[in-house]
Formats: sequence, C-alpha cells, structure tokens
Amino acid sequence: MSENNDLPDVQWRVSDSLIDYDTSHSFMEQRVADIRAGNAPEIVWLLQHPPLYTAGTSADVNDLLDSERFPVYDVGRGGQYTYHGPGQRVGYFMLDLKHHGSDVRAYVHNLEEVMIRTIAEFGITGERREGRVGIWVERGGGREDKIGAIGVRVRKWVSFHGLALNIEPDLSHFGGIVPCGISEHGVTSIKDLGVKASMAEVDEVLLNMFETVFKRHCVDENA
Repeated sequence: MSENNDLPDVQWRVSDSLIDYDTSHSFMEQRVADIRAGNAPEIVWLLQHPPLYTAGTSADVNDLLDSERFPVYDVGRGGQYTYHGPGQRVGYFMLDLKHHGSDVRAYVHNLEEVMIRTIAEFGITGERREGRVGIWVERGGGREDKIGAIGVRVRKWVSFHGLALNIEPDLSHFGGIVPCGISEHGVTSIKDLGVKASMAEVDEVLLNMFETVFKRHCVDENA
C-alpha cells in the first residue's frame, strides 16, 4: 500500500502479446501529454516487443554492428543502443515526477532499485556500477554481465520509457549491437543464471517492488 496516501493510484497494465514499438511509443507520447494536462492517471505498462534495436540520444552508429538484423528505432530516451525482444520484460513508466521530488537522478536510482530488489527475490545479486547505467551481475573471474537496462526521458516532469529486465530472451540477439556502448562486458538473464522464473512471477514481484520503492499504490488498469 502506498505511503503517499494523498496521491492518486498508479494504473498498472500488463500486455501478454508482443507490442510493436510504434504502438508503444505513440501511447507513451499521448499519455504523457494527458498526464501533464491532468486528463489521465499515471501508468506503468509491462510488455514485450518483437526483436528490435533502439538507439538513444547518445548512440554511436559504430555500435550498430548489424543494421539489417532487426528493425532499428531512433528514440528520445537517454542512453545508447539496446535490444528488446521476447523473453525480456520491458517496463514503461509514465509518472509525474512532481510526486517524487522533481528529481530525475533519484527517479533513475529508484528504477534501478526496483530491478535490484526484484531479481534478489530470485536469489540473484544485481549491482550498480559507477559510470555504467543498468544493473550488473558478477560472474566470477572479473566478468560482469548486464541483466537490466534503463533508459528514460522526462518531459516537463513527466517520465516515459523506463527499464528492460532480461528474463529469458535469446541472448544471441544482442550480438547485432554493442549494448549500451560497453564492449568489455556481456549480457545475461535470469534463465542464463540458472534460475527458473516465469514472466508472471517476475511481474508480480515487479509490482510489489514498485509499490515499495516508489511508495505508490497501483491498481489494475481494467479494475
């Protein structure tokens, strides 16, 4: 339950089918405008995309190793190239940050914390790294792999885009890019780490951790 009891509930949407990127981006643009205008509630949307690459505002074209492999979308979020595809839980957070101290850095820290606490429930230790966005897992022998990515955009204190947590994607699909511009480290997933977890199980934990970290109560969009 939210500790900010004076704030409205956040809608929670989960899509079971694959959502094409243009559809999700159009929805985010419209919902952000509606939230700013006071015409719609804040919402968190959990979904999966078909295989694709997105390029953030800091993307280096040299990090796109295979431009023909999957569709590539230039997007307005921060960050560099990343991959989205089946088996990866993408979370788009359309929140009014005026409810959260109007602090973008704290907001990103909270998104990281949601992922760290979520995978901890499955026995996985995720960590932040100075100068590297996202959540990282030590694999031994000095190897570190990325399990969760973050890319956000904020327009007049309303956020969109968000996070991507690797549950059981095809990790070979990351081979068409240098993920987030970091070539010296790899990527991993909950499944790759030998942990069994369904998308629904992860979703339930994500919801609980969002409510805990952000101190907001969520309601099913269709309730």
